[in-house]
Amino acid sequence: MVHGAGGSSNIWYKQLRDFQKHFHVLLLDLRGHGNSKNPFRNWIQQEGYHFSDICEDVIRLLDFLKIEKTHFVGISLGTIIIREISEKYPSRVDKMVLGGAVIRFNLKSRILVRMAHALKRIVPFMWIYKIYAHILMPKKRHEKSRCLFIKEAKKIYQKEFLRWIKITSQIKPLMKLFRENAPKHPTLYLMGDEDYMFLPSVQIVAAQHENSHLEIVPQSGHVCNVDQPDFFNEKAIKFLKGIISY
Repeated sequence: MVHGAGGSSNIWYKQLRDFQKHFHVLLLDLRGHGNSKNPFRNWIQQEGYHFSDICEDVIRLLDFLKIEKTHFVGISLGTIIIREISEKYPSRVDKMVLGGAVIRFNLKSRILVRMAHALKRIVPFMWIYKIYAHILMPKKRHEKSRCLFIKEAKKIYQKEFLRWIKITSQIKPLMKLFRENAPKHPTLYLMGDEDYMFLPSVQIVAAQHENSHLEIVPQSGHVCNVDQPDFFNEKAIKFLKGIISY
């Protein structure tokens, strides 16, 4: 299970019990997030890193644990990491569940990214993250997922946040590639019906691509695994177990 930028493995707390009934579950913290933080490395590492480095981290973890092939479940930016792994290491992927998938930045999200780049060295990064979280998850019923992401983001170091902001400029060509090319593996998109930033582009892609199916999560925003965990868990587990085939 791969979380998004600013989150951690804690965002899967509503999935863990249900998924463990059927699978061996591996929760990871991406570099600079959750328990993957390393203050000393953060101090000595002045340069940023490439998006491919994040994907290689996941592969190295699988190698260390001697996991040759696995299902992947991701949310938000984690879905781009999973798609990149599926392209570079297709033999390591079985099926993919992509929640709150990010395939295209619409006008509002592009403005937010540019704002983050412009203000990243001027204002505290948590100000930027809170504004983004409230715009991305604006409704009252998104409050739990919004607060969870803000809480996890507070654990990130300022320098790490700047590196991840820089990474956003590297994923635009990847998103274009993923829009133009169908995934090589069976893929289930789970998107909140109120995920107004990213749902429209996923609807188009899921309709065009073989191996892809979209389930719209009712009364849910971007972080649909937290907003509607029962729906998310049921659809994802049945898909991964082959009970539902599209």
